[in-house]
Amino acid sequence: MKVKGTGAERLFDFADGGTPTVPMQLVIDLTKEILAKYSVRKNQVYVMGLSMGGMGTFELVNRMPETFAAAVPICGGANISTAKNLKSVKWWVFHGAKDDVVLPRYSEEMVAAMKKNNVDVKFTLFPDANHNSWDPAFAQPELLNWMFAQKRKTKS
Repeated sequence: MKVKGTGAERLFDFADGGTPTVPMQLVIDLTKEILAKYSVRKNQVYVMGLSMGGMGTFELVNRMPETFAAAVPICGGANISTAKNLKSVKWWVFHGAKDDVVLPRYSEEMVAAMKKNNVDVKFTLFPDANHNSWDPAFAQPELLNWMFAQKRKTKS
């Protein structure tokens, strides 16, 4: 899905499937290797990303929906058609209302699509934050407690 705005807005091409990019495939491979090689609580695996990493957070969960317990994209976005694939994860999405790098509508549209698809999602829009909305996100006193409280149901 290509999203284009007016003026100086950036054009983002949010995939809805297909072959992952080389960087995304490397992240998928690394995640699988860590889970296979190290002692990891597989019911407590989390992903968080900022900006393009926020976009990658949506994409990684879309491609590995049975891996993560919680996901926290900050000032990201994704193809809204992928929202239906994100149900198995608890989400907390953050964005700055004054973001002029990745417009807040990308998170807003994604959260709306997630809610429409019954995805468990929280959304915090910081009214005075620009692109560095990770500063107020990381300052949320309940963020880490919320994240670490999320556990995936393990298959029997």
